Amino acid sequence: MTIYNSLNALHKKPFGAAKSDTIITFSINVPKEYSSAEPRLCITKFGETMVLLPMQKSGECDAYNTFTLEYKSGTVGIYSYFFDLYTNYQKVFKGEMSEGYIAEETGEEYQLTVYSADFKTPEFFKNAVMYQIFPDRFCEGKIKSDMPFADRCYRENKAGEPYFWPTEQDDGKLNMDYYGGDFAGIESKLDYLKELGVTCIYLNPIFEAHANHRYNTADYMKPDPLLGTIEDFEKMCAAAKNKGIVVVLDGVFSHTGADSVYFNKYGRYGDVGAYKNEDSEYRSWYDFSQDYTHGYRSWWGFESLPEVDENSPSFRNFICGESGVIDYWLQHGASGFRLDVADELPDDFIEDLRIAVKRNGEENLLMGEVWEDATRKQSYGSLRRYLLGGGLDTVMNYPFKDAIIEFVRYKDARKAATMIMPIVENYPKPAIDVAMNFISTHDTMRAITALAGEDAGGRDRYWQSGRVIDGDKLETAKKMLRLALCMIYTLPGIPSIYYGDEIAMQGYTDPFNRGYFDWDNKDDMLRETIKELSETRAACECFSGGGFEIISAENAVFVYRRVGKTSSSIIVINAGDSDYHSLLIDKEIVCGALDFAIISV
Repeated sequence: MTIYNSLNALHKKPFGAAKSDTIITFSINVPKEYSSAEPRLCITKFGETMVLLPMQKSGECDAYNTFTLEYKSGTVGIYSYFFDLYTNYQKVFKGEMSEGYIAEETGEEYQLTVYSADFKTPEFFKNAVMYQIFPDRFCEGKIKSDMPFADRCYRENKAGEPYFWPTEQDDGKLNMDYYGGDFAGIESKLDYLKELGVTCIYLNPIFEAHANHRYNTADYMKPDPLLGTIEDFEKMCAAAKNKGIVVVLDGVFSHTGADSVYFNKYGRYGDVGAYKNEDSEYRSWYDFSQDYTHGYRSWWGFESLPEVDENSPSFRNFICGESGVIDYWLQHGASGFRLDVADELPDDFIEDLRIAVKRNGEENLLMGEVWEDATRKQSYGSLRRYLLGGGLDTVMNYPFKDAIIEFVRYKDARKAATMIMPIVENYPKPAIDVAMNFISTHDTMRAITALAGEDAGGRDRYWQSGRVIDGDKLETAKKMLRLALCMIYTLPGIPSIYYGDEIAMQGYTDPFNRGYFDWDNKDDMLRETIKELSETRAACECFSGGGFEIISAENAVFVYRRVGKTSSSIIVINAGDSDYHSLLIDKEIVCGALDFAIISV
């Protein structure tokens, strides 16, 4: 007998997060042994006092009595709840897969996310296929005869492993070796991306900066000269849009580079800059104090990354104001931003960023880097509100990435389900519909390495260097990667391919996950899988905002269903070593070992 399960419409309707001022129906089944029970819904908005609401008896059978309450969701926020039976101190708490259980002691409470009723996310992105590019490592369209700055090291041999020696050592080149990828190279590969089914390119930072990752911004208003000019950027974006592909940029607004127009610690930019000039127009952006190791507040203590004060009116206007950074890039062809370390940006700053992004077009995307459940994230002493309708459109879906990698590698479908369902349940539907689903990025191991490589176990870069999967093990690893790809394409959200995953590029952590794309690679196994998945996704509307139900999650087989308005599909992911056979919805389902099946129903 199920006492209560928030995933079941018989117990909670509608499913998941709710718009503000929505009627939610809660029903619990109380075993007859608790005949004197007078259940209450005990619900608390974060930071406020608990409210107790009596439930009414609505039915009974031999085993239990049913009690129901129609509850009108309140103001926007995160609520927790449980049920008190009001008999012998018995309460109903949340168990595995949201199954309720009765206990006297304290237990885990359920979550109810209430989001703004007018929260909308871009329709274009709900059926998008994203492709992430680390700009320096994708394609060199214009051969570089010299570097724009003398301290850069040009890598003519594109097959060479990224340098990884620390800069403190002699000849250290960590983050200072450049392979020459540029806007012209991306433009030259647009047909290739379109053939894969890509409709959105997400670019890691492109602003002028003095490291190959470009997260140490030197000038927000200029593209890095190695990538090309602003005219080259406009040309690339226009060519992409002509092929149905939009471009989303990486916005790094929590810190700048010490070597920048704004801070200018090393004098590269003349007399301007806050570090040496107390009268600099940028001085209010930074916090200077001898209490800090370097004499100024810096991002995670890195001397090269001075933090900015996002509450500085000057900085905020520079980024979000009319003709500011957001306006500039959106008006030159971009279609949105991904916010680096969104957790470290104030909520009201993110809300101002949203205003700036959306005034340039409601279809522009604002996505944040968040590694946990974004509705439960607490930082700076408060529960973050950036996913409730007034801030971000969505986030990078790290919890899905972790669930997928762990399932395909270790074959525990039940555990994967327990990692996936809280995100589906807690996120506002407009946000989960466009969440960025990925299996690797510039900040993680390459997916194939994470799935089948030797466990790095915290080993250093010297151990990671040159270590690859090969031989028969590589063929198995590619089959595992196919399963992971199928999951990011068919779970709620939008799939994102990290450049090179389609040719099984390998690599442990930074910088080995940032090699140059091997354009001579002729292995089409994964490319064909991606093409087929893109076609399947585009052909069935259930994948663009449809519902999600888990059918079974046992051992190495994960079976779930996507339900749309006019169609639905069953997805079988078989990470095991033997074939799977079953009869589901009057259909015989057959899925081979280490394979997947997508069945329209």
